[in-house]
Amino acid sequence: MKKQRLPPLNALRAFEATAKHLSVKKAAEELYVSAGAVSQMLKALELHLGVTLFKRVNRGILLTDAGAEYLPAIRNAFRQIAEATSSLATASGAGTLKISTTAAFASSWLVPRLKHFQEQYPEIDLQVQTGQALADFARGGVDLAVRHGLGRYPNLRSERLFAIEVVPVASPELVAELGLPAEPSALARWPHVHDAGRRDWQLWLEAQGVPMTGPPRGPAFDDSGLLLAAVRDGQGAGLLPAAIVAQDLARGRLVKLAEIVWPEAFAYYLVYPESNGELPKVAAFRSWILDVATDENLAA
Repeated sequence: MKKQRLPPLNALRAFEATAKHLSVKKAAEELYVSAGAVSQMLKALELHLGVTLFKRVNRGILLTDAGAEYLPAIRNAFRQIAEATSSLATASGAGTLKISTTAAFASSWLVPRLKHFQEQYPEIDLQVQTGQALADFARGGVDLAVRHGLGRYPNLRSERLFAIEVVPVASPELVAELGLPAEPSALARWPHVHDAGRRDWQLWLEAQGVPMTGPPRGPAFDDSGLLLAAVRDGQGAGLLPAAIVAQDLARGRLVKLAEIVWPEAFAYYLVYPESNGELPKVAAFRSWILDVATDENLAA
């Protein structure tokens, strides 16, 4: 049996729109074409089918019996196409970019800058997931991650964003109570808030030639966001990445205790599977964040 050639898709769209409005003009407005173009497509469709789909009555148009019989199948076909397209987009995550990072980096660095990304790429919906564990790209549905470390992630591509400069900071209330330290050695006598290893202040003071006497005292946190919150609360002086405390310093929520900075061996890295780099949404975010990081590194 000879296979029936399908009608042109645009002609079917013109038919469905005209049947909905019973107006060639309104169908043309819906399809963003001229009324003449709609009339030509309807004529071509009728020639293809060998039937008349519309009839003119009182300066208007109505569906013929053949047109009325044909319309439900065409509408159902368009509905099925729309539903299939929506399901495919949802399953593939098209348009949604899932980013994994720590809560501290997200709140203090990433989120304040995301408005510029959304302005450049309004078609990409961002979903930021936070946590300390490394992203599970295979099962977690994550497209890319931003992590603080040495950039050594097996079977993943990592690109350096910026190095971490640790600065000593405290709350304005604690500074008002103890006075701004005149030299780094004075910080050895301050109350401290530590990272989980409790070696941050010892190493920083030793780098300034100031030995720390006695074991480290004060609360310790394995999350820099919690450490930042404790410092804001006035529980002690803390050593935090300059990028993370930049907004707090600019708004007077924290005070820098010394101009001396301590570059760590660690840096922030953009991390993702090599195959993800081919996705347009990943390529867009990669280009944007690398540009921002480069601009800020040059401005520093």
